[in-house]
Amino acid sequence: MKRAVVWLRRSLLVLLAAFVCYQLWLLGWVLYWGNANPGMTRFMEIRLDELRTRKPQAQLSREWLPYERISPHLKRALIASEDGKFMMHQGFDWDGIQKAMEKNEKKGKAVAGGSTITQQLAKNLFLSPERSLLRKGEEAVIAVMIETAWSKRRIFEVYLNVIEWGNGIFGAEAAARHYYGISASQLSAEQAARLAAMVPSPRFYDRNRNAPGLVRKSEVILARMPSARIP
Repeated sequence: MKRAVVWLRRSLLVLLAAFVCYQLWLLGWVLYWGNANPGMTRFMEIRLDELRTRKPQAQLSREWLPYERISPHLKRALIASEDGKFMMHQGFDWDGIQKAMEKNEKKGKAVAGGSTITQQLAKNLFLSPERSLLRKGEEAVIAVMIETAWSKRRIFEVYLNVIEWGNGIFGAEAAARHYYGISASQLSAEQAARLAAMVPSPRFYDRNRNAPGLVRKSEVILARMPSARIP
């Protein structure tokens, strides 16, 4: 019995050490990307693997664009659509989370997430699209790291350049060229609102660009954009 207790204690210590090392590894990347631009994110790697199961030579479409060269319309559209309190919170919109929980409970299934831009970025950089309490917990830890280490402008710049916008399409520049044949610096307010409306289901809307729901949501976002605060 005593030997089993010792073995269990050692096993727990090994697991704890591994957990701490993993968190430090994540923190190292967060600190590095505070100044260096990310290349391939975890989310990109997953999508590229999926594409290459059907087409081995498949490549992602992505191109980094500095924050100041991205249309202010797109910045306002994403804040209005994804995280209206982005400039005020420290990574978590507790009111939004509460409303999402109430909505999900009413519907009897997960129809709303309440994730902030920072949480979405944490997921895209390091995690998978699967839904689980473990993933949400790790996402929260990474979000705290990002909010602590980066400015709001840096968080938003990286977000704009790495989020998924279609089948193999990542970042604002690739999205603007894919859907409109122009640079992200040239997006109009209407175009920006439509791109922002696609973010929750980008691959679906890539295939269904005239979906009625997309048109309605674009109009709502367009109306909210003038009041959106951006870094």
